Amino acid sequence: MIHQNRRKELLSQLGETDLVILSTNPEQIRNGDVHFPFRADSDFFYLSGFCEPESVMVLTQNQYTIFLRDRDPEREIWDGKRLGVKQAPNSLLADQALPIGMLKAKLPEFLSKATKVYFDSRHSGLDCIIDHCVEGIKTHSLKPIVHEMRLIKDTFEIEQMQQAADVAILAHEKAMQKVMPNQTEYEVQAIFDSVFTQNQAKHSYMPIVAGGKNACVLHYIENSAILKNGDLLLIDAGCEINNYASDITRTYPINGRFSNAQKKIYQIVLDAQYAAIECIKPGELVSAPHKVASQVIRNGLVELGILQEDGELSDFYMHGTGHWLGLDVHDVGEYKQADSDRVFQKGMVTTVEPGIYIRKNDKIDPVYWNIGIRIEDDVLVTETGNRVLSAALVKEIDEIENLMDRQ
Repeated sequence: MIHQNRRKELLSQLGETDLVILSTNPEQIRNGDVHFPFRADSDFFYLSGFCEPESVMVLTQNQYTIFLRDRDPEREIWDGKRLGVKQAPNSLLADQALPIGMLKAKLPEFLSKATKVYFDSRHSGLDCIIDHCVEGIKTHSLKPIVHEMRLIKDTFEIEQMQQAADVAILAHEKAMQKVMPNQTEYEVQAIFDSVFTQNQAKHSYMPIVAGGKNACVLHYIENSAILKNGDLLLIDAGCEINNYASDITRTYPINGRFSNAQKKIYQIVLDAQYAAIECIKPGELVSAPHKVASQVIRNGLVELGILQEDGELSDFYMHGTGHWLGLDVHDVGEYKQADSDRVFQKGMVTTVEPGIYIRKNDKIDPVYWNIGIRIEDDVLVTETGNRVLSAALVKEIDEIENLMDRQ
């Protein structure tokens, strides 16, 4: 019913004779005849709840048709059971289901009755067929409509995202308790692999497990270095539950105790995050968290003598403070409306992830070199303010040290 209601909401914004054609993404070859694990296109999944490749949905005001692979006993021996045409109408609440091989023959019938066609090509094999059928017809993008719908999460979506946050929290906590000097980054990553798998979750993105100077590389994913005593470890890792993502980052000392220099930088980042989260509420500009966090970080670095009053903050803090979160870890939805910053609305979910990254620099006290700190939580906008979905994961200095207590 959830996906059916979404289709109804979509159609309520379209005309009586409008036609929607939406395909899922194709399987991707990893090497030879081996594919990467398949994940359905997020827009397609949002409206259908269907997770098989080679699928196309066609929507009109009066009919929902799904084109999909039929049952194939021989292929199912190798790849597993398919839903099939016969079961699809009941399972997907579709008016009719047709074999994907009939797409080219049937699409002209739908197109002949339409005055406006919505279709976004994803350059898959199926889209070549669709492109051929709509050749000469002006098509319109469905993304602006569906992406605005996806920006506001319903109760079901929030439940999935809370579960994804809860599982990620378990993994982060276990990593904090297990990490030791002389381990490798990939040994720590293995903790996340294990916890996620045990909870029927998958990584929502390639995890960042970055010790020491590696934490100053924003998208570091080699995860292969040896963890050194006295360094910090930055872990940016989240998981998916039913395709909905969490995205959490914590930074902590590999040996369980922050140095004085590390504490100073960490507290600036933590204060910036608290200030940014505080301003997330309905009616507040979505740009406010970044402005607030940036000012806190600037003031803190100036006070420590790391940044000059007129210095470039981007030398130490070069990314945004957050992004939308949902079916995609960097989820869809515009940040501006009519060239103006939009405001937060109930049901939006955003990350809040300020950071400071200090590379080796002869103008800076060496005690701060190679400190990279980011603290990230997932925040739901509520009716009166916000709720931090990942609030259960410790981030105060003393809380982290107590959890990591080596005695």
